Amino acid sequence: MAAVTAAQPRSSKTESYVDNKRKEDIRHANINAARAVADAVRTSLGPKGMDKMISTANGEVIITNDGATILNKMEVLQPAAKMLVELSKSQDAAAGDGTTTVVVIAGALLKQCLSLLSNGIHPTVISDSLHKASNKAVDVLTAMAVPLELSDRESLIKSASTSLNSKVVSQYSTLLAPLAVDSVLSVVDPEKPDLVDLRDIKIVKKLGGTVDDTELVKGLVFDKKASHAAGGPTRMENAKIAVIQFQISPPKTDIEQSIVVSDYTQMDRILKEERNYILAKIMVIKDVERDDIEFITKTLNCLPIANIEHFRAEKLGHADLVEEVSLGDGKIVKVTGIKDMGRTTTVLVRGSNQLVIDEAERSLHDALCVVRCLVNKRFLIAGGGAPEIELSRQLGAWSKVLHGMEGYCVRSFAEALEVIPYTLAENAGLNPIAIVTELRNRHAQGEINAGINVRKGQITNILEENVVQPLLVSTSAITLATECVRMILKIDDIVNVR
Repeated sequence: MAAVTAAQPRSSKTESYVDNKRKEDIRHANINAARAVADAVRTSLGPKGMDKMISTANGEVIITNDGATILNKMEVLQPAAKMLVELSKSQDAAAGDGTTTVVVIAGALLKQCLSLLSNGIHPTVISDSLHKASNKAVDVLTAMAVPLELSDRESLIKSASTSLNSKVVSQYSTLLAPLAVDSVLSVVDPEKPDLVDLRDIKIVKKLGGTVDDTELVKGLVFDKKASHAAGGPTRMENAKIAVIQFQISPPKTDIEQSIVVSDYTQMDRILKEERNYILAKIMVIKDVERDDIEFITKTLNCLPIANIEHFRAEKLGHADLVEEVSLGDGKIVKVTGIKDMGRTTTVLVRGSNQLVIDEAERSLHDALCVVRCLVNKRFLIAGGGAPEIELSRQLGAWSKVLHGMEGYCVRSFAEALEVIPYTLAENAGLNPIAIVTELRNRHAQGEINAGINVRKGQITNILEENVVQPLLVSTSAITLATECVRMILKIDDIVNVR
């Protein structure tokens, strides 16, 4: 009788979960693969984070600190690990910045999920608890945020600077941050103040000089020289500009004909006549990319012309000056003083080598996205690990009010968020355990903006130190990371279809 009692199943009232071995193995394999991806980018988080040198199959070399770029270039084969690559792309699309942060948070949440699963908690219970904790986290962050007006240019510049501080080109943040702010503000349409299309800001890269020579051009820049084939001018004042999409070579006769030239003087006369015929006093820029046509016509406030018969005054753009300028070892064409210019702007990025120029462009894109975030959702929040520690503290307190397994899962979520300040301290060469412990104490005393100042190597009021970021970057990172983790958690089998 005793033997029968021992063999009876456990009471169904308990919330422990018994899964078969294969499902457990699949789940663990997925989580470990995804965590490996998170660990790969973790060292590049923050102002003192390391950079990655990526060597692609075709021999191209990229040096970058941008999470989305690093993950994009990595060849990830495991399906669950690929989800973290997609996660950083989602964060890039939603906020433009925080692409490393979102992956690091997801990695920390997955680590906590492993220990929750090993304690016998059902994946669905963990998933639902994470969803609840994520919604609560967004509420806490919103309560911490400081409202912002677009007229407050200084605060916008501070946010753009914070984004640039973790980049390879961080020493140029005093130049690039105001440039990013002015670019975005110049393309904001007063009729639709909440919408900013970054396609209205064109970044032109030109080798030569240093990043210090990067400038904002109120007009158009073509990264090519004017055509000299027909001896046309290289500078034009009070210019009428046409965007033409047809061939302008000399006319050909309908019948077969040949010209016999007996000496060079006759050859010169033919060429001279041909030049006079097609391009008298016309400056030509050839081989404009088809993708750029929309931007050019919007900027010049003109219409593309598809046929010589359609040349009309109303289809032309007007500019005070179009000139060819020598830059480095090449030439560019600048169009300035455009009449009735559309809401667009051009940034001319310079650099001593191609690697620096490419990274400057990526960094500038992140800074532009940060300013765009602030235009869309006008709230600022402290950086330096302050919001994550405050979230961890408040969610930890909230978990004690919840009942059963839910409270246990929320507490794990709260602990996972400490990975951000921990990693910031670790990458800056500080003692992470001491720093995070002191941060907890400062936040427990009510200093909600206490964060890690990696430059001074200590904890300060990070809001006063001007280390700020858009609310949208933080809320988006927490929400997206939680969504991704919940999805990985609920996969219990991989089916290969041949």
